[in-house]
Amino acid sequence: MLKPLTLNEPFPTTDGICPDALSLRIISPAYATSVGELNAILQYIYHSFFFENKGYKDIADTLKSIAIAEMFHLDVLGETILALGSAPVFSQCPPTPFNFYSTKYVAYSRSLRNMLEDDILSERMAIAGYKKMHNCLKNEQVKMIVARILQDEELHLATLEEILKNFKC
Repeated sequence: MLKPLTLNEPFPTTDGICPDALSLRIISPAYATSVGELNAILQYIYHSFFFENKGYKDIADTLKSIAIAEMFHLDVLGETILALGSAPVFSQCPPTPFNFYSTKYVAYSRSLRNMLEDDILSERMAIAGYKKMHNCLKNEQVKMIVARILQDEELHLATLEEILKNFKC
């Protein structure tokens, strides 16, 4: 059974978080947008199929382990959005019933090298987004959640960069 590629540190809880429209607006893009956790999950799973098919089971398993970590992040963000006073709708700014997430955001490259490059770019964008969120947040508890997710994203980036460095196709 694959395990999530995460740091061995617990995630802060959402206990005690009160409705907060500003924090909600700040963290919403991390949930279900082109740079959000939902997109990351789908992209890693999609790319893992091709690596597995070409005989790179170790890389495919690593991508799946990253996807599992992103599922944790999606779960934590969904709970946080709920605690902040909104339904965790898969849209650009929950709970608005428009700008729903679309799978058009998944990078559908066909070259294995391009897939790794797309995944690295996605992680860099996620890291930049989480850093920006962290700097804008005033709610310390939400800040801790974002900081913890950011640590995993940095681990994912380092792992993917190492895979690309050693990848010979």
